[in-house]
Amino acid sequence: MKKTTGVIKGYGEIDVPYTRLSQGENAEGIAILLPGLGYTVQAPLLHYSTGIYLEKGFDVLHVNYQYTGADYERFSVEEVDDALKHDVNKVIDEVLQDHTYPHIHIVAKSFGTLALGAESARESLQEAKFIWLTPLLKEDEIFQAMLDSKQEGLCIIGDGDRHYDEGRFKELKANPRLEIHLIKGVNHSLEHDFNVLDSISTHKEIMSIIKVFSEA
Repeated sequence: MKKTTGVIKGYGEIDVPYTRLSQGENAEGIAILLPGLGYTVQAPLLHYSTGIYLEKGFDVLHVNYQYTGADYERFSVEEVDDALKHDVNKVIDEVLQDHTYPHIHIVAKSFGTLALGAESARESLQEAKFIWLTPLLKEDEIFQAMLDSKQEGLCIIGDGDRHYDEGRFKELKANPRLEIHLIKGVNHSLEHDFNVLDSISTHKEIMSIIKVFSEA
């Protein structure tokens, strides 16, 4: 496996780094990981998702945006949202311009689901698979994107997540392309507060769901 790093000039001409883990010319596909604001690709859900896709023979792209840094202190909430969507779009353009993959999967956590919603309209991603981890269901833009998405999708959220909305979650069942899972008793990190062993068991369950979805 080859690891390469790159940087694009993002929104406001601010550098946005990314990392690509490459299997070589015969990669089965690519998994693009979009982290949360404070939940990086090193955090459990994305770290283990990376492992699942590498084992599957996929390349993996980590988009390592840092919107909590000093460069963004003057930005409004709306500008940070715009920066995220703009930057993810540019990184995907950069990486996909020189390689055609037979399969594209995108895994987004929390804040990253805002960019995933925006990318759902991209023509080249209509056959992609989307994984929505703890989506911000109370945000109209994200909820509507999930409801309207034509891509085969997987949604996993906890009933103890502050971004969970029971009514909207039930409405998502109207999208036949979206497989949804509600995990009982877990927070926004899909963990049981201060209960390490239960959290590990739940993460194992979630990774099993992701692995099955990725192979279907």
